[in-house]
Amino acid sequence: VVQEAYVNGVSTRKVDDLVRALGLDGISKSEVSRLCKQLDEAVLQFKERPLEREYPYIWLDATFPKVREGGHVQSMAFVVAIGVTDTGEREVLGFDLGTSEDGAFWTEFLRGLKERGLRGVRLVVSDAHLGLRQAISEVLTGAVWQRCKVHTIRNILSQVPKKQQSMVAAIIRTIFAQPTQEAARAQLRNVVKQLEDKFPKAMQILQAAEDDVLAFMALPGEHWRQICSTNPLERLNREMRRRMDVVGIFPNRESVLRLMGAILQEQHEEWMVSRRYFSLESMAKLKPDRTLLAPNAVLQK
Repeated sequence: VVQEAYVNGVSTRKVDDLVRALGLDGISKSEVSRLCKQLDEAVLQFKERPLEREYPYIWLDATFPKVREGGHVQSMAFVVAIGVTDTGEREVLGFDLGTSEDGAFWTEFLRGLKERGLRGVRLVVSDAHLGLRQAISEVLTGAVWQRCKVHTIRNILSQVPKKQQSMVAAIIRTIFAQPTQEAARAQLRNVVKQLEDKFPKAMQILQAAEDDVLAFMALPGEHWRQICSTNPLERLNREMRRRMDVVGIFPNRESVLRLMGAILQEQHEEWMVSRRYFSLESMAKLKPDRTLLAPNAVLQK
């Protein structure tokens, strides 16, 4: 009960109340900690398990818990990878904790995934963090990078006066409403031409992002809504941030991996018994006889 309460976001004080409600004399913080450390073995096995499927799509993102280390508190990067198997099921592929979200840490993390068996990656979805992008190109050779559409639009709108952001956002969304990648490219150029005089910096960002933000449109249309952004990770991120807020400051790195790992393992198991994320029919369109020739190229037999 204590372990389940811990994973689900019950504070130490409320765990004591819960234990008393069960008819016991209460429980100390140290005893709660001792019981929760028993989760470590299961979390480690989950974290280091072999990846035995192909994963055409993977999503990468990070959250930033506060951790006490070396006598002071600092924000660290907790990185997560989720993926979709070649038969359309979602899985949590891996997670880790580092002092910063730099390229070296991302490279090490992605290499660890490959060593555990990650293969068959066609598209990697993430934000535009430079170190992460470099790590993807170095480690996941042959995979195409999709820049998160949501983050890209936010970056563009940051260069637009607040009163005009709604109007500009509506115009930008017409790009992604196009039925083909070619039509989307043409519409993007029309939008740039229409708005570059009023919002030159915003349009520079949009123009520079063309190849990366439209990469998803070279893949099956049934998948576009999910593979254009990191939104599939958002629910997980929200839950992890909620738990981070309850904890406040983690006493050490191990406690972060224990709690976040337990949350991710629970989500992974929930996905295992839920319906497929993508249908078998749509995933069949990614069979080896169809090749993504180059970033943003069309799919051909």
